[in-house]
Amino acid sequence: MRAILAVVKRLLASNKISFIITAVVTVCATSSGETVLSNGNYTWLLAVLSPFFFVFYDFSKLIHLGASKRDYYLGCLAAYALLALGISLANTAIHLVIDPAYQARTVINLMDVCRWTENGIIAAALQQACFLLLVMIFLHVLLSMQAHWYGWLTDAVLVAVICVFTPIAPLRSVLAGFFGLIMLNGNALVHTAVCLMLSAALALAGLWVLKRKTL
Repeated sequence: MRAILAVVKRLLASNKISFIITAVVTVCATSSGETVLSNGNYTWLLAVLSPFFFVFYDFSKLIHLGASKRDYYLGCLAAYALLALGISLANTAIHLVIDPAYQARTVINLMDVCRWTENGIIAAALQQACFLLLVMIFLHVLLSMQAHWYGWLTDAVLVAVICVFTPIAPLRSVLAGFFGLIMLNGNALVHTAVCLMLSAALALAGLWVLKRKTL
């Protein structure tokens, strides 16, 4: 447990660039017009950037420092959970405190667009955290595979799915249904359950990839 906690601290400490970029974008982002995107949604950028540092920078550093692959991976999962919770709390706070200050504008927060706030702000924050956790684990696994043939195959499959499913109406409906299930879902119980189950499945896939990963 101490080794995992040490890995989590190292991961978060080495992720300063992601924190800085996210903070700058969140604070400085401006929009013109009557309808604007909430600055809180820019905090999601941290969820996109963090896996890149964890996979491409921290893995080799931690292994060279003596951390095991198991401790590294469990530390990554724990760090993603903490980041998901922190990002969700930050966006929720901005949505409650800062968004209402735009009296003359319509402020759009993705928590509303995704229908999470229909279940109350606490449930919405939990749904947001589960979704962000899923995004980070997905990116971690996808990035970890890039040095292998099955990573390139996965990239090709994802591109093919987008290119083929988007222009064909029946397939587009399937794709829309999937995103409706994992993101645009007002049912808190179903949404959190689906996100957590997919996160668990991806985490197991990531463990298989990690066993074959070398420095």
